Amino acid sequence: MSSTIVIGDGPAGLSAALFLAKNDHHVTVYGGDETAMHWAHLHNYLGVPDTGGSAFQAVARKQVTDMGADMVEETVTAVRVDGDRFAVSTEGTGADASADYLIIAGGKTATSLAESLGIEGGPNGVDTDRDGRTGVDRVYVVGRLAKPNRSQAIISAGAGASAALDILSREAGDDVHDWDSPPKD
Repeated sequence: MSSTIVIGDGPAGLSAALFLAKNDHHVTVYGGDETAMHWAHLHNYLGVPDTGGSAFQAVARKQVTDMGADMVEETVTAVRVDGDRFAVSTEGTGADASADYLIIAGGKTATSLAESLGIEGGPNGVDTDRDGRTGVDRVYVVGRLAKPNRSQAIISAGAGASAALDILSREAGDDVHDWDSPPKD
């Protein structure tokens, strides 16, 4: 089973974590639930009734943990390449963790983490392809760090899902379609 570290627990990071975890991928999400979503109100999030950002975050975080992803309430202070894996250090315990893939889904505060891997950003964000892939193999950047001037919750969630499907497809060696069928009566 492959593993992914997700830095950031807003819509992009949680969406990526949800898709990966529900497909039996080991996922660890780092974030202190301090996302800008707590100051948002969702009027145009497809399939979600008019709701506050904090309520959305509570539901999304529960979905992710219910699927088996680990949530670590710590801030990542450093990322580095560790052989053929990516390692992170945290502020709280300073503990290291490593994974096969890295998704950076934080806002401006995550810029220095991307830069430490040689991923440069500019006023229009970090350059990625349509799936969030960066110039560093197996590192994805999604959400506000990729699109700081065009940030929106549902767009960020879609970007996280796209990155997750790309990782799943890469691991499967073929395109993966994430399709849930309704329960049979």
